Amino acid sequence: MAEARRIVAAIALALSFASTAFAADAPAGVASDAAVRFQPPIAAPTAADPALEARMLAITGELRCLVCQNQTIADSHADLAVDLRQEVREMLRRGRTPDEIRGYMTDRYGDFVLYRPPLKASTVVLWLGPAALLAIALVALTIVIRRRARLADDHFEADPVFDDDTPEPASDPLSRTGTPA
Repeated sequence: MAEARRIVAAIALALSFASTAFAADAPAGVASDAAVRFQPPIAAPTAADPALEARMLAITGELRCLVCQNQTIADSHADLAVDLRQEVREMLRRGRTPDEIRGYMTDRYGDFVLYRPPLKASTVVLWLGPAALLAIALVALTIVIRRRARLADDHFEADPVFDDDTPEPASDPLSRTGTPA
């Protein structure tokens, strides 16, 4: 970490030296252009009320974009997501609670809009499906292992046995005694 800070400091020093060296050799108008070019960009504020923006992002981070379907409304750049973010902002300004906003969205778009749908009869497959699939896979694996354990050795191919005195087959590309492949 300290090494990275030293490298960043060295680069910043080199850039500031380059801008001052360029400014000393250049005419007055060009020097001011170089100084402007080497200024770090200043981030513009994203919202007039950062607390409201943070609350809006927290709520929209739990809601699925209906266009993209694999992104939250907070992450999506779809027109519908932009409109829904603005609608959530307006609802927060009017004093609505996060639960009221989620309720409004589910009333309007259904449980699909929620990344964490509630446990009820229509969503039980979403909640129990992965556990059921894992249980089925474990049962199948146990059955296969038990069946293979009961088989006699003659049902399996024998492993090739190489003695130290026996040369390896010449068809092996890594063989030292065979011809190169």
